[in-house]
Amino acid sequence: MTSAASALRVPRAIVFATLCIVVSAGGHALAGGGPLPPHLAVLGAMIAFGVAYALNGRERGVEVVLAATIGSQVLLHELFSRAAPAPHMTVSADHAHPGLGMAAIHLVVALGTGWWLYRGESALWLMIRLYGGRRPVIRRLLAGAPEVTPPAWQAVPAADVRPYGGWEILPVLRRRGPPPARHAG
Repeated sequence: MTSAASALRVPRAIVFATLCIVVSAGGHALAGGGPLPPHLAVLGAMIAFGVAYALNGRERGVEVVLAATIGSQVLLHELFSRAAPAPHMTVSADHAHPGLGMAAIHLVVALGTGWWLYRGESALWLMIRLYGGRRPVIRRLLAGAPEVTPPAWQAVPAADVRPYGGWEILPVLRRRGPPPARHAG
């Protein structure tokens, strides 16, 4: 594991867990489940943190991030629906889940959240590669800057230079105000 990966393992897991718990708890409350008890939210955050911490020892691809996000959302949904059922629902032994619409909403939200997390993850690793892993290149550039020679200027022969005609350049320079006075001539 690289030093950057080990240094950022906990903060990355916290971001993952926070986003998962906020999305899942918010969806639970908006779907009519009511607010979660604090102890249940902490337990859900610990589950999501554990999943993220186990997986984020190094940079992960989109398939791993999406699978972890979907898996975490499924675990959190099951935890919240079993431990904190909606106030208007009665829980029976067979615990019937809401229909296909709820599953589709969970999948779409998990895919969107996973894609967002993946893009943030790839941006983070890009910055680490650009700024953290390029020290030898930066040292090489600072150690021996190449010698810069100024361009060779050539004088323009006098025969090619036309005399200044102020009236040609005047419309270009004067952009505001009344039009310039024309001389009768």
